[in-house]
Amino acid sequence: MGFVAAVVFAVCCWFSHGVAGQEEPIQTFVIPHSHMDVGWVYTIQESMHAYAANVYSSVTEELSKVKERRFIAVEQEFFRLWWDTVASDTQKKQVRQLIKEGRLEFIIGGQVMHDEAVTDLDDDILQMMEGHGFLYETFGVRPQFSWHVDPFGASATTPVLFALAGFNAHLISRIDYDLKDIMQKNKKLQFVWRGSPSLKSQQEIFTHTMDQFSYCTPSYLPFSNCSGFYWNGVALFPDPPKDGVYPNMSLPVTKETVHAYAKTMVENIKQRAAWFRTNHVLWPWGCDKQFYNSSVQFNNMDPLMKYINQNSKEFGVTVQYATLSEYFQTIYQSNLTWEVRGSEDFLPYSTEPYQAWTGFYASRNVLKGVARQASSRLYAAETLFTRYRISFPDGPVAKDWALDKLRALRWAVSEVQHHDGITGTESPKVADMYLQHLLQAMMGAEELLAALFLLPHNLQSPSILGEPDIEQTLEQHVIVYNPLAWNITTIVNVTVTQPSAAVFDDDGQPVPAQIQGSAHSNATYDLFIVVELGGLQYRKYLIKFPENSKAYEAKAVSFERRSVKDRAKAGRLLLPVLSECYELLFDQDTNLLHSITYLEEKRRVMITQDFWEYDANGDVKAGPISDNYIFSANGSAVRAYKAVEMEIIPGKIVTEIRHHIYFGYIFYYAYSITTRVPECFGTKLPCHRLEQTYSLGPLSLNTEVVLRTSTSVKNNRTLYSDDNGYQMMKRTYRKFTNNTLARNYFPMVRTAYIEDDLSRLVLVSDRAHGVSSQTDGQLEVMLHRRLWNNLQWNLGYNLTLNDSSVVRPTLWMMLGSVSATSKLYQREAVQLQHRPVVMPIDQPQKPWQVKEPKRGSPLRSVVLPPNLHLLSLSIPGWNYCSNHSVHLNLHSQPDYDRILLRIMHLFEEGEDPELSKPVTINLKEALQGMGEVKGVEERSLTGTWDIASLQRWKWKTADNLEKDNKQQRRQDDDFTVTISPKEIRTFFVHFVSRNF
Repeated sequence: MGFVAAVVFAVCCWFSHGVAGQEEPIQTFVIPHSHMDVGWVYTIQESMHAYAANVYSSVTEELSKVKERRFIAVEQEFFRLWWDTVASDTQKKQVRQLIKEGRLEFIIGGQVMHDEAVTDLDDDILQMMEGHGFLYETFGVRPQFSWHVDPFGASATTPVLFALAGFNAHLISRIDYDLKDIMQKNKKLQFVWRGSPSLKSQQEIFTHTMDQFSYCTPSYLPFSNCSGFYWNGVALFPDPPKDGVYPNMSLPVTKETVHAYAKTMVENIKQRAAWFRTNHVLWPWGCDKQFYNSSVQFNNMDPLMKYINQNSKEFGVTVQYATLSEYFQTIYQSNLTWEVRGSEDFLPYSTEPYQAWTGFYASRNVLKGVARQASSRLYAAETLFTRYRISFPDGPVAKDWALDKLRALRWAVSEVQHHDGITGTESPKVADMYLQHLLQAMMGAEELLAALFLLPHNLQSPSILGEPDIEQTLEQHVIVYNPLAWNITTIVNVTVTQPSAAVFDDDGQPVPAQIQGSAHSNATYDLFIVVELGGLQYRKYLIKFPENSKAYEAKAVSFERRSVKDRAKAGRLLLPVLSECYELLFDQDTNLLHSITYLEEKRRVMITQDFWEYDANGDVKAGPISDNYIFSANGSAVRAYKAVEMEIIPGKIVTEIRHHIYFGYIFYYAYSITTRVPECFGTKLPCHRLEQTYSLGPLSLNTEVVLRTSTSVKNNRTLYSDDNGYQMMKRTYRKFTNNTLARNYFPMVRTAYIEDDLSRLVLVSDRAHGVSSQTDGQLEVMLHRRLWNNLQWNLGYNLTLNDSSVVRPTLWMMLGSVSATSKLYQREAVQLQHRPVVMPIDQPQKPWQVKEPKRGSPLRSVVLPPNLHLLSLSIPGWNYCSNHSVHLNLHSQPDYDRILLRIMHLFEEGEDPELSKPVTINLKEALQGMGEVKGVEERSLTGTWDIASLQRWKWKTADNLEKDNKQQRRQDDDFTVTISPKEIRTFFVHFVSRNF
């Protein structure tokens, strides 16, 4: 994203002969790069045509001409598209040679430069693994450095993931402007970051924070009106100019201009040098959409650098082209002792007093939701296909076809993690592009799941369905798959068109069910079914539609619409809704929730929930604005309604409470809350979960809507929210001179909670939101935004967020003691992300004659301990050898027998007396439900390193914890591993072949 302000820097005359006290000249590492957004303003296809393909074509040509030249390539999606569809054989040969010589270097190596605030752990790993697998398979290289220059704030999870992937150093840029200013003055832009409080120094990483000039070359030239050091100008859309003349091309370097250029560059180098501890300066040369004409770039920079070096004694500076690894290698060899930063993140992020980049936490709610749904569907398809391949390697589901479906969805899910993708900060046409790619790839995954469910597992076995019978009662078949490696008992909802039903499992036994009118349609019904499934198991359910239903038919009880004027009478008439865990009281004077008692401790917490709106300013002349990125409230929030209706549907499986919220006494409601309370009595159903779904939109223009949960919890405006679904961060309310409200908003990817000594209220989410605690006892979640403003920059790029969609996010709420909820919320967040796959496999019709005997799931269960999560189970399909010394001895086709297994410990050290303990498991025993394990190799996070050969750099730190820096691999034998709190362990697993 190119929203980098042009910085006019002060000429520091006292540096004209080098930094005081330094005899050696400043060594400058000029790092050529092009920041290439995988989306943002233009679609990927538009960018490839206008400039991206030309970047790699021209860089390859120009680097091949002069051996001193360098270039770093960051986002893999554009490079892969160029490599697969544009590059000639000659260009591919040149690229291989440049990589071999270390002059073309891949940095980060993921498909995209992922956002750090609103992305989920699963997807951060996926997009990185996709890029790393391609690079290792194609070139045998493994990126070891990051270049996270543009995400809007920095998460503490990211350095942990990069360390686990084998990186030696991490680079960030966008942090709070006032914090960066302090760090610059105190020369603290570089440090060793221990992002996880549980892993500590085990996964620490050296981190470089870019100075105030960020990743772009300074644009100000005192002798020219054109931008500095961008001799190829500004990229043109939709078509590059035929004559090669672009707008805003800088003055060429000539005998007349070279000294002025040199003076400007040297002054900037010296200004930067004053902010770092060594006399080695990283000088990024590039910006957004640069180097599409590398010839004119290098042909001007070459003589400029030569001139500076020829006059290095006068200037006190030397310059050289460099890759990022060359810079970090020099810093590492300086052998300095570095300060340690703990698990604090750099969120939220502000660029100016009234520019808090906290709005994008909630921008484009629909895209955020679809992206997470796609990720969940990919997870289910990966696990089921892996099980199928192990059990039925010669089954009729074609492996190449299946892998193509999975790769398409991997690509789409990876792509949208871009820092101008899932953030919602892109133009409407780019948002549409992401959605199209996701939905199309999800359809392919649905086809794959259907094939895996329905096709016989070998060519001799009969179909799962059979032929129509002559019985008159209509029937429908539904398959429910549990993609998690835990046994579950839960409720699934199947939408049906008949008012009565009966449900049977695949053994013909009746299943508890409940049917009622749908919350969203007058033409359909919600059929709730209690399902019990083992880990990684599916079952087939039969729904019959007789006239006399065996499912409990729940009927609604409606309550009169209440005006907000009635709030003065609140608390007189309280209506209870009971479950095994809670007593919920609803106030009949307001129709709103009044309180919840968690029955195990008989403790009541006052709780009410309703919607509030922030009015956003859209006129830049009137004051600060809100836009895709920025939240700048035009005053306090106001209540978003005039009246509330309530409807309660008591049930035997679930009781549903529907709130319809009105602007006034009009026909249609503006918002709704649907709360489902599991009854649970006498069943295995968990009762601690209150499932809520909301409906909002279309909103009025310049409106930002929040769900405000106000409680009697004494949290002192302190809340906790997660970094990328990996770890919880304490968010203490802070007062600022300006914009305090917006700067106290934080990202919530999966979880947020408030607590006091007695109680904790937890919300887990199916997508990212912004969250805050503006007053004591309050948890405020921003759910939807619709904005327009007249800022020319936003208008020019169509970035005004005029989002008129209707959104339906889901939150699950839990209430209890701190100790009780600590055991629950991690698993609940995972279970919300990976809910059972419910797939109707036919329409209601006459019964089938079943050709095969009734049987349970064809798959044996796979169950991990409750504090371990199966983070990944997939067949990547890479064709490289896992032995690095022979990695280019490629297979002729993808390797379908190499299974990637990734297991994560969900709990922090000390979080729970039992669940926080290290867990020792035997992988052969744990996976025996899938087949017989014959071999296990531990790998780095993305699979490209054998963990035994991974030797990351050990940076000297102030506390000198050298013994803790060692990789502690606890593998007692070939199959037994110990997984400690917050560890993520990755393995290649090989099973004994089963041919039928």
